[in-house]
Amino acid sequence: MANTYTQLLIHFVFAVKGRQNLILEKNRNAVERYICGIVSNMNSKPLAIYCNPDHCHVLIGLHPTISVSKIAGDMKANSSRWINENRMIPGKFEWQEGFGAFSYGRSQLDAVVKYILSQPEHHMRYSFRDEYLEFLEKFQIDHHGEYLFDFLE
Repeated sequence: MANTYTQLLIHFVFAVKGRQNLILEKNRNAVERYICGIVSNMNSKPLAIYCNPDHCHVLIGLHPTISVSKIAGDMKANSSRWINENRMIPGKFEWQEGFGAFSYGRSQLDAVVKYILSQPEHHMRYSFRDEYLEFLEKFQIDHHGEYLFDFLE
């Protein structure tokens, strides 16, 4: 793709099916590395990632030939398969259907990276539900409650 220049910074958010706390701290780094490998193998650049026990944040520099839906689907399908193959949990691991994807400009990059990497501190004060609804409001995304993640409070 000669003469094609892009800067597509996309922040993905997706949740564990049933919002179970299945991404254990002892496995978190391995899961994050695996997801980053998926992103890299799709000619995109992983910039920040943090897998909470029940949901994951991934910031990437998206290659212009890859759709947002394609890379989200591959991150979720391939990582869940890998988690199951490596028996990281008893039973079957799955991500919930759907995802959030939010775009940022270069001037916001450092703040978004810091936000993602400070997830443990963030979730001491805010629930995942509040966090996600704030994203939808901030980006002015119309939404219907029945199509949001299953939120457990």
